[in-house]
Amino acid sequence: MARGEILPSDPELYDSCAALVSEAASAGLTVGTAESCTGGLVAGSITAVPGSSSVLRGGVVSYAIPVKHDVLGVTDEVIDGVGVVSAECAAQMADGARRVLGCDVAVSITGIAGPGGEEPGKPVGTVWMGLSTPVGTRSFPNLFPGNRAAVRLAAVRRAVVLLREGILETRKSVR
Repeated sequence: MARGEILPSDPELYDSCAALVSEAASAGLTVGTAESCTGGLVAGSITAVPGSSSVLRGGVVSYAIPVKHDVLGVTDEVIDGVGVVSAECAAQMADGARRVLGCDVAVSITGIAGPGGEEPGKPVGTVWMGLSTPVGTRSFPNLFPGNRAAVRLAAVRRAVVLLREGILETRKSVR
């Protein structure tokens, strides 16, 4: 399969995913995803790379709140408090993905891709991401411009970068 065949419109994303697979494989690490507004696009982008099965444990598409709660372990306090588009939810989703997928590094994405769904203080393009590694878990705020497709693509690109950072962080911690 030629480079970019599956992701013909974004060869840079393909190259980033290929680097992720290579870096994880050389470190002996596995990755996973918990995705809401991207609906599995991160995992799908990684699987476009031959050999990705050696590092990608899987992904949870947690578009519905009950999946965030029942599968990933997002607490009622977060869901009913700050809500699912929040730092706290992203962190709990990433931790939940590491737990249920049995992977070393997990990324999560929860946000408002649009065109509707905005809330006070959370406009369209608001996307929280979580990164969970053996070193710890943290969340990252993002505000991506553009329409639904642009927001989702920007989120996928950022998630792959975060996974690569998580691999590097984990590799350094075990030296």
